[in-house]
Amino acid sequence: LLHREASSVIADAFELHANAYERYLLVRDFYGREVALFYSSAIGGEADKEKAKKGLKGVLEDASSEQRTRILDATKENIMTILNNPEKDAVTHAVVHRALWEYLSSLIELENDVEREKLWRKMFEACQDVLAEMVHTKDGSRLVREFIVRGSAKDRKQIVKAIKPYVERMAQEELAQSVLFSALDIIDDTKLVAKSLVSKLTTAAPAIWKSIHGRRSLLYLIAPRNRRHSTPAQIARLAETDATRAQTSKKDNSVRAAEIRKAASESLLEFVAKHGKEVALDKSGSLLVNEIMLQADGDRSAATETLLKLIVTPYPAPAASAPHPIDASHVARLYKTLLQGGHYDRSSKSITKPSSSFSPSTFASSFLTAVSQDVIIAMAQGNGAFVVAELCRRVSAEGTDGEKRLLQTWFAEELRRNIQDKEIKGKSVLLESIDALLFP
Repeated sequence: LLHREASSVIADAFELHANAYERYLLVRDFYGREVALFYSSAIGGEADKEKAKKGLKGVLEDASSEQRTRILDATKENIMTILNNPEKDAVTHAVVHRALWEYLSSLIELENDVEREKLWRKMFEACQDVLAEMVHTKDGSRLVREFIVRGSAKDRKQIVKAIKPYVERMAQEELAQSVLFSALDIIDDTKLVAKSLVSKLTTAAPAIWKSIHGRRSLLYLIAPRNRRHSTPAQIARLAETDATRAQTSKKDNSVRAAEIRKAASESLLEFVAKHGKEVALDKSGSLLVNEIMLQADGDRSAATETLLKLIVTPYPAPAASAPHPIDASHVARLYKTLLQGGHYDRSSKSITKPSSSFSPSTFASSFLTAVSQDVIIAMAQGNGAFVVAELCRRVSAEGTDGEKRLLQTWFAEELRRNIQDKEIKGKSVLLESIDALLFP
């Protein structure tokens, strides 16, 4: 690992080809000569192999206090040799991150608080300049998150400084982005986080929204650990530090999340105002626009104007080769969700409104102002039936008297009969909402 060319052979063997037991054999070299001489001979049967898969923890299980001290010291010295030779590039390899994480995990279990803090501090100081080179692997990401959750305010500031130049790149990698998410979840100094991390993410939004991980990074600013956008495995990974966070972070989690959301909202709404047409037409991008509109804090008028400009064109589109945006199911779903003010929850059979700052009635009023009568009536008789149904329902429930009379004029009995005679998706829902409007 201390040879620039040879280290890549070990790295590839560990990451691409080795099974769990073979990875142990590679990492074991970090544990020192005592382990190599006196513990390797015990490896033979399946039980021994299963124990070996525990790594350093398995080696220390049956060791005496003196043996534990010697093994930990040898592991530390071998890791420090790698860290003290950064020009060899070994610090970027997963095998080194595994050894380092095993060592830190073993320190956590030490009973002597003073000794644990001393060793932990020494390792953090050795790692702080190369933390950004560790975040791309499973173990490297885990150990950086552990440094964040167990570090002091000064330590956390150092970590933020180390990763700040790489935020855009980290946001687009699954394991690296979990470090960013942990920083958002854990660090109490939200002004520091907003200035160094949040601003970097929102500035990069036009560049990163097209990738699945980039979108998730933007969504995490306003909807952290949302099962709609994160897998159970990703949420479980972030939850690994929750127990420690409860002891080391003072600020209430909901307060911290609200402050991060507030810091990100203005830039995200500006992103929708500038790029909303392009993003909304993308199937996955429409989900991002949806959450920003529903959950961000602040003035949405410019973003709303941009989104409504997307659908003001005549319906149906003159050319079949360029269909109207509302004909795309994900676009129609976007406007339907905004008009109903939140997502439909199948379990409770109700609309879940994620934020009180978004007003669906205000969006409905803007919709009526921007989109012409001809387009709305044509949508009602085409692929926009669900959208128009939700518009009628929202105006019927919360609209002004003028808005109600306007729609009642548009959807008179004759048009209602025309809709009744057509075979369109969502016809029954549309007719029901029209009836509620005409016969309150």
